[in-house]
Amino acid sequence: MTIGTLAKKSEVTVEAVKFYEKEGLLPKPPKPSSGFRSYPLDYVSRISFIKRAQELGFTLREVKELFKLRADKKATCGQVMKKTDEKLIEVERKIQDLQQMRKSLKQIRECCADGSLTLTECPIFECFAAGTALTNGGCS
Repeated sequence: MTIGTLAKKSEVTVEAVKFYEKEGLLPKPPKPSSGFRSYPLDYVSRISFIKRAQELGFTLREVKELFKLRADKKATCGQVMKKTDEKLIEVERKIQDLQQMRKSLKQIRECCADGSLTLTECPIFECFAAGTALTNGGCS
């Protein structure tokens, strides 16, 4: 199939297919004398794998590592499980960081009871500029 057909079946753009090729996630088929590369049907599932792995937080470098494991006849499910566990730990850290960010933003938001203050009087900007935490309704 052509690159356009592959892109359409994979629900990505032609540019995405070219990017995946450039990044080494899709082997580039040889260019025949006709000028149009022919892409195998299994590239559709390969692109689906890439997209799903990205949705789960894996970087393209990590997806490439997963493909290398998949191609290794001696690789085990335990190796994939280890990479999945590492990603899970990373996601849990990000969740904790986001929860702390939410808490801090709520505190900053609560310190500004009067939305009519000028920006020079805005306690939110004071907290940002000071780079400090909030205590008792103000920045410390």
